[in-house]
Amino acid sequence: MKATFIIGHKKPDTDSVCSAIALAYLKNTLGMNAIPRILGPINNETKFVLNYFHVKEPMYLNDVKLQIKDIDYGKNLVCEKQESLYDAVMYMQQYHLSSIPIVNHKRKFLGLLSMKDITKELISWDYDILKTSYDNILKTLHAEEILRFDEEITGNVLVASFKSTTFIQDIALDNSSILIVGDRHSIIEYAVESGVKLLIITGNNEIKEKHLEIAKKNHVNIVKTPLRTFNIVKVIGLCNYAETLMYKDNIVAIQEKDYVKDFIELSNRLRYKVFPVLNPIKECLGVVQIADTINKHRKKVILVDHNEIDQSVDGLEEAEIVEIVDHHKIGTIGTSLPINFRNMTLGCTCSIVYLLFQENKVKIPKEIAGIMLAAIISDTLLFRSPTTTELDKEIAQKLSSIAGVKIEKFGYEMFRNGSSLKGKSMEDILYTDFKDFSLENNKIGISQFNTLNIEELEELKNDFVKTLAKIKEAQGYQMLLLFATDIIKEGSYIYYTEESKEILEKAFDIENLSQGYFLPSIVSRKKQIIPALVEVYEEK
Repeated sequence: MKATFIIGHKKPDTDSVCSAIALAYLKNTLGMNAIPRILGPINNETKFVLNYFHVKEPMYLNDVKLQIKDIDYGKNLVCEKQESLYDAVMYMQQYHLSSIPIVNHKRKFLGLLSMKDITKELISWDYDILKTSYDNILKTLHAEEILRFDEEITGNVLVASFKSTTFIQDIALDNSSILIVGDRHSIIEYAVESGVKLLIITGNNEIKEKHLEIAKKNHVNIVKTPLRTFNIVKVIGLCNYAETLMYKDNIVAIQEKDYVKDFIELSNRLRYKVFPVLNPIKECLGVVQIADTINKHRKKVILVDHNEIDQSVDGLEEAEIVEIVDHHKIGTIGTSLPINFRNMTLGCTCSIVYLLFQENKVKIPKEIAGIMLAAIISDTLLFRSPTTTELDKEIAQKLSSIAGVKIEKFGYEMFRNGSSLKGKSMEDILYTDFKDFSLENNKIGISQFNTLNIEELEELKNDFVKTLAKIKEAQGYQMLLLFATDIIKEGSYIYYTEESKEILEKAFDIENLSQGYFLPSIVSRKKQIIPALVEVYEEK
């Protein structure tokens, strides 16, 4: 069953990570192959939560762009180097290929064989040298084994086209000769006595017993075919090993991890029709053509704790969104088909996930209950945030009973471990919980982190401001803000880029705003900060 990735937003916080893990557990219990993933490094708070409840951190997901492995390319369409050119032609005709990869017995890629090169060889009148196997000759000529002494057959191809006396008198035969002959017994006798490498008897003609005895004595290989001489001459060159005509230079290979979009651009630029698909150790997995990109198997994703395309995984437009579970405003993500979209005015996504467990009558394990409780505590700031609902509180109580932890005690321990700034760079702090927004086509970045130590903030004030200015300039933000939320005092300290000062003063009714200004009762980005900024922008 194809996996479905469950992902939170690009700047993972405790809710986005824990809701992905919890929902993945639920979906797997219900029969889906669901895998939680993260889109960036997790913060100290989330690390503490996962370690506390002994839950494994999800692996990183770079993107969900279509890759070669997501399309129906020609898997296993290869030809081993010692198969015949005839076999290669049959493969190419059957699968409508202009070229086919040549591999060794371990599937290592050696080169490409093209139909064009085979055609050129066959019309060049220069394929009188055969290097192949006895079995390839049997298969290509629809022949029957009469005598076999060598597995590999190499030699010069001759046709007994002169009258017998002329042929015997003028044509020298030896162990490097491969002779095509019908029922001309005097020539057959001359051939076996000369010890030719291979005798090809045409038209299913019989060979005399005495000639067979001489052939055995001289180790002459013999096959018999129903084909006539004319037909044999037309196809004898196709008995050769496939490797004899392959080319090795300037071959552009593709890997399964390569993006389909990049492959299409490459194919259009180079105008090649067939590309070998290799794995990292140069084993050939098959071939890919532009036509193969029609049949796509998009990666399946479930989004939690967000529904804004800018906050989500790269390549989301190339994936199939099958479900969204969120507690934010309806954002910019659209889908081509109807999906399950669970959006509720609760303080935390994990509260919604809890309801999904109840609706599906699935028991919540202790460790899953623990991380869900931690997410609710984090998003509601221990129920101090205005986003908190009575239902959040009820759910938290039930989860704490399952997890076996006391809410207040665990909450303060979690915040204390998560809010320490020791050893963090300014960028680490800024991106602890960071989200992009677009207000009237202006790119806005708002960072928020929780703190229990105002002294740390004061010491780092100048560094915060410098970092905000640097990132604003480098990444083209119109406004970049940092809110340090004090859980005990139930308010936030604000740091900002200078261009934001006037807007912030209007949004929060402040006179003479300064860096590190404390905003009492402002703890929610979703319900307090964003709406206040939106109102100012709408008035402009």
